[in-house]
Amino acid sequence: MPKTKKILLLATGGTIACKPTSRGVLAPAISAAELLQFVPELEGMCRIDTMQLYDLDSTNIGPEHWCGMAKAIRDHYGEYDGFVIAHGTDTMAYTAAALSYMVQNPAKPIVLTGSQKSIYNRDTDARNNLLHAFAYAVSEGAWGVQIVFDNLVILGTRARKVRSKSLNAFSSIDYPETAVFRDDRLIRFLPTPQDRPPVRFCDRLDPAVFVLRLVPGMGADIFAALKDHYRAVVIEGFGVGGLPGGEDGPLLRAVRDWLASGRLAVFSTQVQHEGSDLSVYEVGRIARELPGVLEARDMTPEAVVTKLMWVLAQTRDPAAARALFEQPVQHDLL
Repeated sequence: MPKTKKILLLATGGTIACKPTSRGVLAPAISAAELLQFVPELEGMCRIDTMQLYDLDSTNIGPEHWCGMAKAIRDHYGEYDGFVIAHGTDTMAYTAAALSYMVQNPAKPIVLTGSQKSIYNRDTDARNNLLHAFAYAVSEGAWGVQIVFDNLVILGTRARKVRSKSLNAFSSIDYPETAVFRDDRLIRFLPTPQDRPPVRFCDRLDPAVFVLRLVPGMGADIFAALKDHYRAVVIEGFGVGGLPGGEDGPLLRAVRDWLASGRLAVFSTQVQHEGSDLSVYEVGRIARELPGVLEARDMTPEAVVTKLMWVLAQTRDPAAARALFEQPVQHDLL
């Protein structure tokens, strides 16, 4: 195959780049250029340049690093046909979701991949994942921010890590995979979007987002403690969502006061599939009728959090922020 496409590999560390330390634990130690040496098949696939952005366990990756990745893509967007990001698995879904909001409508693929075992090991998923990430990046019609992992191609706003050790670590939540690999054959399920607007970059995020997981018997004093530090709260309720305590309960009063102060509140669910629906039960109705409340519906937790960070960086006006949150981006909200 002629080397007709040029891809930039952005390395951030993660398990894929780990080696054992003197203490017998794993830490990132393999550079971007060294990663390529483990997959000689890439030599004939495309032209590849490398950039070592970070050398981090992905547990340590957060908003400042997402901004750095978005900046690297923006700075080099005109030079390459696509981008592959080697990343740890633990926060990969957060990074994929964040980049979906920070680099919107890209005509070029931005592909994240990693592995559950280091590429340094004899038996590893790393080589297959890295090979398929590049294979997707150079394929005709590749688009958007995607995770390529264990033969699946998953939209960045729909991916979740669902297994901590198994090789099939990621799933597409309540939405079809973009494509799958059958051996070396790429089978597409979602068409390339047509008539897309020009690519739009965002270089800022506001991390003042707190996720509150309800537990039975939880008090309402947590909201007062959060006010000095956070501008948005995601309330992960039970089942299809709702708020314990009834119309006169302390939790409802606390959320009403939170919203009245100009902050955002998004109701979500602790259940992984099928999303929230505040219209089903009375406990949901009282939450849904709070002025200015938002509902995550079928969004993944990673998409909810990173979209709020993106929204808060765009505006200080609560009404404008709510409008931005409810605007679908790369099929995050159906």
